[in-house]
Amino acid sequence: LSNGRVMLGIGSGYRPYEFEGLGKDFEGRRDMVEEAVGLMFEAFHRHRYDHKGKYFHGTVAAPYEMLPQPLQMPHPPLYMAGGTDRSIGYCGHNGFGLMLSTLPGIETLAAQTALYKRELAKASEERRRNPAAGQIAIARWVYIADTDAQARADSAEAIVRHIAHFGGSGTGGYLGSVSEKGNQLTYDDLLNTTLLHGSAETVIARLREMQARTGMTSLLLHYPPYYGREKAMKSLKLFAERVIPAFRPPAHRVAAAE
Repeated sequence: LSNGRVMLGIGSGYRPYEFEGLGKDFEGRRDMVEEAVGLMFEAFHRHRYDHKGKYFHGTVAAPYEMLPQPLQMPHPPLYMAGGTDRSIGYCGHNGFGLMLSTLPGIETLAAQTALYKRELAKASEERRRNPAAGQIAIARWVYIADTDAQARADSAEAIVRHIAHFGGSGTGGYLGSVSEKGNQLTYDDLLNTTLLHGSAETVIARLREMQARTGMTSLLLHYPPYYGREKAMKSLKLFAERVIPAFRPPAHRVAAAE
């Protein structure tokens, strides 16, 4: 349907109530994902499998095989979301592209990406055939305004309230498990370590620092819904018109200008 443009990201989840609603064990979620990953690679690479595990079982044997097969071979780019040493290490060792949370500060991100790269170097040749192997996508809260002061005025109260939510019981203590943050959050601390908020020039500088410190290959934009449609759309427009061009290769900049 997409003519080879699909990318697939997976993760183990972090909200206990979602598991409760489905009758699944929250504490066993990583074991479940790891078993599923082995089965998934078997199906992608050999188009058949015979599996009897703790969580999954099934057989696709000759003369049958998995169809349809993807246009991207051996499979679409596969990414895994990671926040703990276990998930990030597993991601690298199995040749996934890495997706990192909005919550860790730059120092934590640098340590997480270093771990990923070390484990990726140990991945098998088959796993490294993943088109996404070595790709690092980092999610950030992004808000662009004409000035740093305007970005603060528009977003400070809402973003602090929103991020504090991730330290609550409903998220299983996610804030503390994937980042260095405690429950006492201030806008200034978040701005210095985590947020991409400010003028286009400020955000460009911070993005360049993130690239240099982490090897980031793509950015996932996040923003809470509290700013209102008009401000959110203006932020996205400024990002598209003033931030993205700073990261285009020179030939692309010329083509875009024409």
